Amino acid sequence: MSETNARIQELIGQHQVVLFMKGTRRSPRCGFSASVVELLDGWLDDYATVDVLEDAELREAVKVYSEWPTIPQLYVNAEFVGGADILRELDDTGELAAALGVADRPVPSPTVHLSAEAAEQIRAAFASDEVDEGDMLRLTIDARFHNDLAIGPRRPGDIAVESQGLTILFDRRSALRAEGLSIDFVSTAEGAGFKIENPNAPPSVREISAPELARRMAEAEAAGAPLHVYDVRTKEERATASIAGSTLLDGTIVEEVEAMAKDTPIFLFCHHGVRSQRAAEYFIDQGFREVYNLVGGIDAWSVQVDGAVPRY
Repeated sequence: MSETNARIQELIGQHQVVLFMKGTRRSPRCGFSASVVELLDGWLDDYATVDVLEDAELREAVKVYSEWPTIPQLYVNAEFVGGADILRELDDTGELAAALGVADRPVPSPTVHLSAEAAEQIRAAFASDEVDEGDMLRLTIDARFHNDLAIGPRRPGDIAVESQGLTILFDRRSALRAEGLSIDFVSTAEGAGFKIENPNAPPSVREISAPELARRMAEAEAAGAPLHVYDVRTKEERATASIAGSTLLDGTIVEEVEAMAKDTPIFLFCHHGVRSQRAAEYFIDQGFREVYNLVGGIDAWSVQVDGAVPRY
């Protein structure tokens, strides 16, 4: 037996559950590894992981050892269970708990509110010839709280919730993220569609229009408490056009912002809103809970608020 194979046997013999993955449990470095960590975290408080990116020889050896060509790979009680696709299939069929050697824990049904407008649209969708008998409404919520509302068949392990006379299906992980969720159907200037609000979702970047930002800046100025509005463009761009009352976000200002209370509202803009979106996401990652990005950037401000601000 090779030294590497002996090491693999030692690793899978030391722990009941071992995941060979790319990255770590806290910081997966590929989507497949991240999806398996998400599955395991739903059932296990503790399990071992091995980062194969830290050892190329081990990465190739474990593929040969298991006779499985891809990473991640899961072992339970020193036996190979499978990779990402197999584990997802086991989860979909309700067999993952048994494969992990843990008791199946019931998931409480979440409280979900479906508006009358949303229910009307869903009933209209079910009237389509493309919907099969027995199909139901399904809402999937991933680890980043992205929502997928679809129509399809019931699966083993689904949690069913009733609202407005309609049944909404959730898989186990989605149900755990759905308590207090509301589904509405709204019409806006951009069009009509479903609006899902989830109180469990982490903070995300909020959009603000140029007229709304102008109104809020004026009100804050009148109250003697100016808003924190930051320009993420270059000094050269700011010399060409700027919004009065804003501050250029350079390295020194970034440090000042990071030191502020995390419930401080922050407003960011650039030329068209792309760079400021990335900056806003950075501040969300730093723990700020109310971060706004100016839709359309300073160009929208020039068109919608102050024509004296040059366009470029």
